[in-house]
Amino acid sequence: MKNHKRQICVIGLGHFGAGLARSLARHCEVLALDSDINRVDGIAEHVQRALCLDARDFNALASVVSPDFDEAVVCIGESLEASILCTLHLKRIGVPLIRAKANSGDHAEILKSVGAAQIVFPEQETAERLAMKMLDPNLLDFIPLAEDYRVMDIAAPAEFRGRSLLDLQLRNRFGLFVIAIKKNNGEAFVFLPGPGRVIERDDVLVVIGRESDILKMREASEEAELATEKAKQGA
Repeated sequence: MKNHKRQICVIGLGHFGAGLARSLARHCEVLALDSDINRVDGIAEHVQRALCLDARDFNALASVVSPDFDEAVVCIGESLEASILCTLHLKRIGVPLIRAKANSGDHAEILKSVGAAQIVFPEQETAERLAMKMLDPNLLDFIPLAEDYRVMDIAAPAEFRGRSLLDLQLRNRFGLFVIAIKKNNGEAFVFLPGPGRVIERDDVLVVIGRESDILKMREASEEAELATEKAKQGA
């Protein structure tokens, strides 16, 4: 397993921000920030750290957030000024990836201009869906089911390419089932692919399984790709 546990800062603990922080905290080190002490107290038991501060204050924000964070999500909804200033401050601090919640198209354009790499519209994106996409960059979409099961679209990792489903043994290794393969940007589907089906570049796997098992598969794939890269460098 990877030694580095991702560090993510969630700023703004309204309904959307609090839900996102809780979902991410199951797998990452989460710092949750808000200027409302009641919101901070309400989430403190569900995340690794929760602090009360005004994100409009650069010095206050820089005292707890550093470039060592993998990313930050600005979920401030009540104040456009606070949302924009917080995003600008995070960019100045050097956080490598900033996502920000927007209330309108104009708000989104301003957030992009001051440093947001991705804009989130809450009415189109549930907190759980965004959390899963943040946890797995290869995850394209998913449908939540009962008891932690999910149906997910996952871009085939490089380690899968040129190998058959039988060779990959996803069911035995991770308890996952490939129920379909999307090809040509979704223009063609292979439903219930057989064990001999070989995974090709740009294939999208539609899998069903537990969320935790899908994340385990992702980590195993990353480790395999890292080992291959090291072997190439050593050759």
